[in-house]
Amino acid sequence: MKALAKLIYFKILGWKIVGNKNFSQDTVKKAVIIAAPHTSYHDFFIGLYLRKITGTKTNFIGKKELFTWPFGYYFRAVGGRPVDRTPGQNKVEAIAKLFEGEEEFRLTLAPEGTRKKVDEWKTGFYYIAKTANVPIIMFTLDFKNKQNKISEPYYLTDDKDADFKILKSFFEGVEGKIPPNS
Repeated sequence: MKALAKLIYFKILGWKIVGNKNFSQDTVKKAVIIAAPHTSYHDFFIGLYLRKITGTKTNFIGKKELFTWPFGYYFRAVGGRPVDRTPGQNKVEAIAKLFEGEEEFRLTLAPEGTRKKVDEWKTGFYYIAKTANVPIIMFTLDFKNKQNKISEPYYLTDDKDADFKILKSFFEGVEGKIPPNS
């Protein structure tokens, strides 16, 4: 399967990997991975190819309704975890708890929180990383240059504004599958 993923990703789609090509997986077993810009369902498949090629175990969350038959088995098999999105819950705490008891857990999230155009990122990913006490690894979904640029782990400080400035600067000039939503 890895050979097929490489064939599709590199040869057929023409993508490349830049930067931290193994997501620091030998030294960082737990992290929040932020992927941006998230503009299309195609991002999911690029992420799956990238994961297979690099051999990096990653996870994602989705609304619990996605994890019922017939798709539930597939989503769990590719690292998905269901989340109850009922109002009135502390979702940051609930998601941060997913890291507990896991030897290896890298949670991939879109900081925009949607595939639509947004002016400001959501902050949940930041507080999940803070609560779980894990670094953030950034990776681009750059359809213009057909590349995934991957950062070294970034350890958050106690200055949210400074952290966001650094995090957002990593994605400057990156264009998603649907450019107006980037």
